[in-house]
Amino acid sequence: MEEENTETISRKIIHLDMDAFFASVEQRDNPALIGKPVVVGGSPKSRGVVCTCSYEARVFGIHSAMPCSKAYQLCPQAIFVPVRMDAYKEASLQIREIFQEYTELVEPLSLDEAFLDVTHNKMGILSASIIAQQIQQKIFERTGLTASAGVSFNKFIAKIASDYRKPNGITVIPPGKELDFLDPLPVRKFFGVGKVTEQKMIAAGIEYGADMRNQTKSKLIQLFGNSGDHYYNLCRGIDFRAVRNDRTRKSIGRESTLREDTDDVVYITDLLGRLSDEVVTTIKNTNKHGHTVTLKVKYSDFKTITRSKSYDEVINSRNQIMSAVDELLKKTEVGARAIRLIGVTIGNFDEDKDESSGPVQLTFLF
Repeated sequence: MEEENTETISRKIIHLDMDAFFASVEQRDNPALIGKPVVVGGSPKSRGVVCTCSYEARVFGIHSAMPCSKAYQLCPQAIFVPVRMDAYKEASLQIREIFQEYTELVEPLSLDEAFLDVTHNKMGILSASIIAQQIQQKIFERTGLTASAGVSFNKFIAKIASDYRKPNGITVIPPGKELDFLDPLPVRKFFGVGKVTEQKMIAAGIEYGADMRNQTKSKLIQLFGNSGDHYYNLCRGIDFRAVRNDRTRKSIGRESTLREDTDDVVYITDLLGRLSDEVVTTIKNTNKHGHTVTLKVKYSDFKTITRSKSYDEVINSRNQIMSAVDELLKKTEVGARAIRLIGVTIGNFDEDKDESSGPVQLTFLF
């Protein structure tokens, strides 16, 4: 156990959590919503519930899973928008691409959050906090969205830390500082402590992490059964779980949302060249061998199209990508219609050919 504990403390774990993800995507794609209380979910006249809401809406007490009708009562001026899952998945995939530039040890928890083990990272960066800052910056540059990060030596502390300075913050908890961080936390912040357990703990005089740590293991087990052992470890910052990644990436791409809509083909082509350079860099860093180039265009009216071209040879250079892009652009209305977003992706990797040729259902965890 001593060796396992030493190994755990030497880990460098980042938990990245997007800020008000669905609502932020809506505000990014529709600037008229910026600075306003936005609720993503059903109509306030329906039986729908809030998926998420902007920080401007949260000050009125609105939160996820609340009935939309209740949200309307709390904030009648709120703007209710429908769920656009395709848009959120698209942004999530962009963010995952950034994670993969640093490590293959990425464990997604949902569309908007993930654990990263950067102990041994592709960039050779010793500081996990520097990596977290770089990832935050790249997320903002490529998606226009912000994320908060928790950095520590295990998953539990990193996850709690990512919620500590929202939005767009970083909290670092190094070994030896975990108790200073955990002791003042309300017990509801600990994994496995729901509303019922929280009330039971408070009734037993356990309101904060320090109160929990002052209990013996046998006392916690007596109060909470098998979960007592779990709480005994967590309040001491003990969590041996490793970051696990069982997913296989299916494509590598870059896209850019333009500051202003444009039909300038020269500007668009130049931008595609820069995006292609970034794709090539990632392909080489991850040692992927793709055969399909996909061009993505979102017009000013938000209509999105994709055009693809496959090759027998491996696509791994800017010239190859841009040759394909030139052909694919002719199959769009770029130049005739203004666009707001452009992107290029490489897919159809060699390793995918060894898998079943049947359709694959990608699973997104919520």
